Amino acid sequence: MSSAFDAEKRLQLLIRFGNEIAHEPRLDKLVSLIGEQVREILNADRCTVFLKDLKSGELWSFFAQGLERQEIRIPGGKGVAGLAAQSGDIINIGDAYSDPRFTMDIDKVTGYRTRNILALPLRDNRRGIIGVFEVLNKRDRTDFTEEDEGILQLLGAVAANAIENARLYENLKSAQLETIYRLAMTAEYRDQQDTAKHLRNISVLSYLLSRAMGLPADDAEVIKLASPLHDIGKVALPDAILLKPGRLTGPEYEEMKKHTVYGARILTDAQSAFLRAAYRVAAGHHEKYDGTGYPDGIKGDDIPLEARIVSVADVFDALCMPRVYKKAWSADEAFKHITSEAGRAFDPAVVDAFVTVFPYARKLYEPEANLDEITRKAEYMLASAGKKVKQA
Repeated sequence: MSSAFDAEKRLQLLIRFGNEIAHEPRLDKLVSLIGEQVREILNADRCTVFLKDLKSGELWSFFAQGLERQEIRIPGGKGVAGLAAQSGDIINIGDAYSDPRFTMDIDKVTGYRTRNILALPLRDNRRGIIGVFEVLNKRDRTDFTEEDEGILQLLGAVAANAIENARLYENLKSAQLETIYRLAMTAEYRDQQDTAKHLRNISVLSYLLSRAMGLPADDAEVIKLASPLHDIGKVALPDAILLKPGRLTGPEYEEMKKHTVYGARILTDAQSAFLRAAYRVAAGHHEKYDGTGYPDGIKGDDIPLEARIVSVADVFDALCMPRVYKKAWSADEAFKHITSEAGRAFDPAVVDAFVTVFPYARKLYEPEANLDEITRKAEYMLASAGKKVKQA
């Protein structure tokens, strides 16, 4: 850009770019933020951020403006993005349809017409290719300039470092979540035929219920992490009670109820946010909204919100899963039970959230259910419905 005003505006955008991405550790949010900022700074119509699949070597569209609900996968060396990744060089194409490196397949599917392209490979700290920026169609209908190339290289260097850090954070979070699951399984596997599925279902359900209630993503993530530990106190129960196929006697049922107390003792004085939430969940997920639950008989909003949310997720999944003492219910049967208990066993607000996400929750019990895909679609629906985020 030639004017001092435009140069100053770009400088401000560059400074904002660095500041904003430096404070976003979540990979999905980070890449979306990067894509939007790159498009604005380069005055382009669209930006796609491709990341390299470490297993297949393909590039896949982690973020693609105009293609939010579709995924693009590009084999190595194919298309402009693939060639940029293969060569390690920036590619600037002024007339896409006259350049043999450009393939029109995506334009044919979407109806979009690509005029010009600027593609930059993204490198990690070891100079390895981790992805590609592909910026399309300069808005003023001119070509991308050498100045644009220089700016994109600067953005790419900053973004690649942020992406690499976010991936490390994601790996750490995944390892943390796996540790939680394995700890929870020590309690759950004794009376579950499919422990891992049960725990993952509760995590997804708890997260979706939290989001449907308007909780911020960070708070919902904490509840998601905490929920698998809801029955950790079962480690202290004898097999004769936990695995009994018939009805429990009065004394046996009283002993069974103590798993909430044992779980709270195990998690008491925890330091991390998700373990503190797990403490509240373990202690309160069998409390009932009308005060007839256990162990303390508290009611209404005196029951911690995390426990009220996980209570619905736990009962719904428990009904839909086989146990030693019962067959699995259908999702529709379990749905009727949950809704019928609003105001008695369950917080009506949580039940309302359950009704909202039920079309997605029921998909958890379909063969080969994809939990990540179910979560993405449910979040897209909630965003489209304009769910308001509650303020803490």
